[in-house]
Amino acid sequence: MPHLTLITTGGTIEKTYDEASGSLANRRSIVRRMLSRLRLADTTIGTLELLSKDSLDMTDADRAAIVQAVRAAGGSPELATQSTGIVILHGTDTLSITGEHLVKSIPHPRVPIVLTGAMRPYEMKRSDALQNLNEAIFAAGVLTPGVYCVAHGRALAFPGVTKDREHGTFVKR
Repeated sequence: MPHLTLITTGGTIEKTYDEASGSLANRRSIVRRMLSRLRLADTTIGTLELLSKDSLDMTDADRAAIVQAVRAAGGSPELATQSTGIVILHGTDTLSITGEHLVKSIPHPRVPIVLTGAMRPYEMKRSDALQNLNEAIFAAGVLTPGVYCVAHGRALAFPGVTKDREHGTFVKR
């Protein structure tokens, strides 16, 4: 049975609307609410709420914490735990930077490491959040070990993944 580790870092996918201020912001993780809408037969998911911030505000220390969390979850060959895959919820603006950092820090991962996010928050109409989360969970269970961006029906391997702002998706350069 697949056992995935889901690491949340914030980003647009988890932004919530504050009626009092009229703003969208990362206040707390809403991943459990998203997961409750999915039918995940024979898959267990352990969740680590690591960060809750816009990816434009991420620092090198935040990226180091993500690498450390991935290693602790069993993504690195030197630490073999029960995880069969790792999914990272991340803001789309700097997802590529974190993906490149992961592939350099863990060049030969033991399991698939999948980054995903959303162009529109989960709470908004026409959001791609639930689709991307579902695709990322599926991909983490079937891809070979490596670092990937999964969104909009694509699984793109790092290095060389970038955000295509014009089309609102990710591409391989």
